[in-house]
Order: sequence, then C-alpha cells, then structure tokens
Amino acid sequence: MTRLYVGIPLALDTELLLPDDAAHHLVRVLRTATGECITLFNNQGGEYEAELIAAGKREARVRLLSFLPNDKCSPLHTHIGQVMSRGERMDYAIQKATELGVSEITPLTSERCELKLRGEERADKKLEHWRRIAIAASEQSGRNRLPLINPPVALDEWISQIEADLKLVLAPTAKSALPDASSPQHIALLIGPEGGLSDREIDSAGQQGFHAWQIGPRVMRTETAPVAALAILQMHFGDFR
Repeated sequence: MTRLYVGIPLALDTELLLPDDAAHHLVRVLRTATGECITLFNNQGGEYEAELIAAGKREARVRLLSFLPNDKCSPLHTHIGQVMSRGERMDYAIQKATELGVSEITPLTSERCELKLRGEERADKKLEHWRRIAIAASEQSGRNRLPLINPPVALDEWISQIEADLKLVLAPTAKSALPDASSPQHIALLIGPEGGLSDREIDSAGQQGFHAWQIGPRVMRTETAPVAALAILQMHFGDFR
C-alpha cells in the first residue's frame, strides 16, 4: 500500500485535502485511482489507512478510515554527526541511515570537508533537500516518525555539545573494537569525510569522551560507514535480531 507523509493533523472519520506536494505525488506520479486505499502518517506516531475519494489535477481528497498505533521506531536513539560530502554520497548516507532507524543526523563541516555551503539560501535549500530524502526513506521503510535532520554545524561545536550514553568516532587506525556498554539508550556517532578526520579532530573527539572505533580491517567510504555502523549498533543495542 502507498505510504505518504503529510505534515498536517490527522483524525479518524474525517475528510481532508492533502497538501499540494502529497496530492501531486499521489495522483500525478503514482496515478492512484479514486477508491484506492493509502497509508498516511504525520510524524505524531502511528499511521492512518485512508481512501482516496476525489482526485483532480491539483488536489486530492481522502477519508481517514482506521488508525494503527505502530511506530516501528528503534528503542535505541542514535545521533549521527556526518561530515558533509559532495554529490550523492550525503544523500545516500541520509537515505540508508533513515532506513536503519537513525533518530537524528547533524551535517558537519571539518578540516577536510568537501562541501562548502556558501550563503544562507543555499544552505537552506540543501537542508530541505536532505529532509525530503529522509521523508521518502521513511515512507518506503515503514517509519512513522521522521529522523531529525539538523542544520549544519562545525565538527568541534558538535562534539563539545552532544550528550549521549555512548560516544563513538569511526577511525580506521583505531585499535579498539566496539566498547562494552550496559544497554545505552542514546548513542552519538561521528563519521568523517571522504578524506577522513584529521588526527587533531580524532584527538579532540577523544577529549570530549568519544571512543575511537574501528569496525573492521577495511576502510569504508563516508557513505558506507553509517550503514555498517548503524547495523552493528542496532544488532547490539537496538531492534535488529
């Protein structure tokens, strides 16, 4: 069944007009016909089964039929600090992290950061683009709560302010595996750019309580690292089984 995120209040036994972007996607892109059922969620928990009762060129009206209180959220809160990269690599990292249950992502700048967001307007457009990727990944994966995509900040600022039960920084030269932890509820994970974090940045993270973690003997690309790391963390502390 088609799943759509709508950022509006939803209530049982009501009819409503879908927002323009959702209506366009449902009617013009997916070619959904009147009478078909869809699933709607609005980031407030759970999801609604709805019937498309009217469709035009510019609008779609639905009737909300039933509610399922099923969030499919991971019990493990994971917050990734991901140094920004060019092209589709950052898009891929956000998409896959969303599918794997990440709670929060903060794009970071660093000494070797490839992507420079010059100007407030460009930064806002990029942030909106990343949030749309997270929405699409949530629709696809069955999530009913969106991950929070924060505005970009400097790496040093993020590591100095983040609070978590367990803090990890991926470092291919680290000698340690995943630290023993007693059921952490909140994990912060720092991931560097394509050129890697500098020694100074890794040392600074360590001074802020981050444990250097080497996942394995092979060096991963910046967009692959969050996928592998989140899968391991969900297996150890989350809802993978």
